Amino acid sequence: MQSHEILREVFQKCSPKQVSAELGLSLSMIYKWAEPGDPTAGSGSTNPLDRIDALIRCTNDPHLVQWICQRAGGFFIQNPKTAHSHPSYLIPATNEIVQEFADLLAVVADAAHDNQITQKEAKQIRARWEELKSVTETFVACCEGGNFGPLKVKEMVGQKPEVRGPVPDAGSGKALPNASAASDKAGGAK
Repeated sequence: MQSHEILREVFQKCSPKQVSAELGLSLSMIYKWAEPGDPTAGSGSTNPLDRIDALIRCTNDPHLVQWICQRAGGFFIQNPKTAHSHPSYLIPATNEIVQEFADLLAVVADAAHDNQITQKEAKQIRARWEELKSVTETFVACCEGGNFGPLKVKEMVGQKPEVRGPVPDAGSGKALPNASAASDKAGGAK
């Protein structure tokens, strides 16, 4: 669907006059957004959706889409590429989800230890939560499509998923959940 078609549908539910008034733009400009662009005929206008699309393409930064989705009350998950690979990376991918959940719980527990959560801690919790949602949604989409190529590529490039075993704590002789937890505790990171 083209952007002007989406806007045409939106303007059937929301008055173009209201949009014009709230954005401080002329009503004719709002109507032009809902027309296909044709520079030779002078119809249509580069609408906000086309501008956002161009900005995303030129920056190639997913933060733009994530921000828009968050403002709309949701979150962005990029669709995995479609290629049917062997599911040999299923176990490490499952471990990644478990690890992301554990990391989220660690951030929450660390933030809540003093019975209050600061803005900085809330941002850290939000970041871990967004990462967990992203990893889990990618995994589920791969499962639904029988497409484990994105998981395999992540493993080959050296990104997560990674299998983490217990790491002995030299000071106590006890095992810590993983190496990152050991480094976080040593550095006192919150």
